[in-house]
Amino acid sequence: MQGPEVPWYLVVADLLLSIGTLGVIMRRSTLIMLLSLGIMLDSAHLALISFSRLHGDHDGQIFALAVMAVAASEVVVGLGLIVAIARRKLVLDVDRFRLLRG
Repeated sequence: MQGPEVPWYLVVADLLLSIGTLGVIMRRSTLIMLLSLGIMLDSAHLALISFSRLHGDHDGQIFALAVMAVAASEVVVGLGLIVAIARRKLVLDVDRFRLLRG
């Protein structure tokens, strides 16, 4: 096995999850929250891949690639919504989005 051992990857995944959680909790900008959610998903991918490496199979890596494709489409939709809201010159404050009106 080359490179660091599996626990080091899990430490990095835990650190990424903590940073992403703090970004979601402390920021009120929708863009920062979306990026923080992406960091949290990346930490889950890293944990999946490290456990896949630990057990010696490729199932976790394939599943992580499938989840990355879904996460990329989620980010595209989220950024599209943020751009549409910004073009209408509405406030992008998460606390003000309590009531969704049509």
